[in-house]
Amino acid sequence: MRQGPFSRGPASGAAPQPRLSRGVYVLGIIAFFVMVGFGVVVPVLPVYVRTFGVNYVAVGAVVSAFALMRLVTSPFCGRLIDWAGERTVLSVGIGIVAVSSGLVGVAENYPQLLLLRGAGGIGSALFSVSAMTLLLGSTPAAIRGRALGFYQGGFLIGGMAGPAIGGLLATISLTAPFFFYAGTLAVAGTIGIVLLRSTGPASLTDGESAARTPFSVVLRDTRFRAACLANFAQGWTSLGIRATLIPVIIVEVLRGSTSWTGIAFACAAVAQTLTLAPAARFIDTVGRRPAIIGAFALAAVTIMAVPFAPNIWVLGALLCVYGVAAAFMGTAPAAALGDAAGPRSGRPVAMFSMFADAGAIAGPLVAGLLVDLVSLPLAFLVGALFLLAASAYALRMPREGLSPAVAAR
Repeated sequence: MRQGPFSRGPASGAAPQPRLSRGVYVLGIIAFFVMVGFGVVVPVLPVYVRTFGVNYVAVGAVVSAFALMRLVTSPFCGRLIDWAGERTVLSVGIGIVAVSSGLVGVAENYPQLLLLRGAGGIGSALFSVSAMTLLLGSTPAAIRGRALGFYQGGFLIGGMAGPAIGGLLATISLTAPFFFYAGTLAVAGTIGIVLLRSTGPASLTDGESAARTPFSVVLRDTRFRAACLANFAQGWTSLGIRATLIPVIIVEVLRGSTSWTGIAFACAAVAQTLTLAPAARFIDTVGRRPAIIGAFALAAVTIMAVPFAPNIWVLGALLCVYGVAAAFMGTAPAAALGDAAGPRSGRPVAMFSMFADAGAIAGPLVAGLLVDLVSLPLAFLVGALFLLAASAYALRMPREGLSPAVAAR
């Protein structure tokens, strides 16, 4: 008798696993080009803003404007995706960031610069929500971790290459990185228009329904709630704690040079990149629940130890451990989101993104306030508590292999 495509073979006795779709590979390539450009701008932006004769608060406002406009725009992304499709919204979003970034390089005054960076945040929200919606909608649950790992890998590799290129371009001109960023985004947008297509029922191969899951149902799903809390904790800790305060520890506490900050973060990024593939396999085979519980608990313990590091070597080792946990933290919550929301998940993805943006906006402000008023270790402790809360709440998630209704009994 002829066997179906997912029937058990006579020798292996196991159903063949689905493979990553072309869309996943294309999105990974787009992520690389987007993050290379973003990484080029990051080390130059504060210095460039200062050339307009503004204070450091104004410099911070430019950074916050980008994140704030992402947060404000995200609620509308789901409806835009329903109306125009993921591919169109993704390409328009990249186009907005490309144009606004190029114009930043020719801004004549600080208000123009602030408005242009805010516009970039709008485009960034359109891109990130539509890309994640497209990725989740075109990937079956059995390989969702692998797909997200490949996508995240594009960001990580681009993020490691970008600052090095940005440093070289800055020797030519402080505006050159912004034009380079616009160019990489133009490449990414063209790839999206030409090679991507919106999700459809044909992309699902493991029994998932192609029908839209009502948003009210998604909101009641513990997997979705756990994913959002985890994303908030990660946004708070990665930007509010790790990116903001660790450079301060290296320079002001450990008396190291600023170059050590880049070296330490680069080592952590390498550790995270090397862990992505095994993390993705773990998430797909063992499950999202144990990955979130273990990774966020490990990250909490690690981040609490950072302010007590006696030297740069111990600090670097702790950051590498955090990077290993981050490989799971960046993948498992998104996979849980996909499991809860299913395909055509624009609104749930938008809310998921908003939690990370909220953490990224509030984290640096609260952490800085705690350092000024109380102590550096307390700022790290607060971030660790959010990570522990995410780990603890994940205990309520259904065990893999069981429906939420059955697992809750």
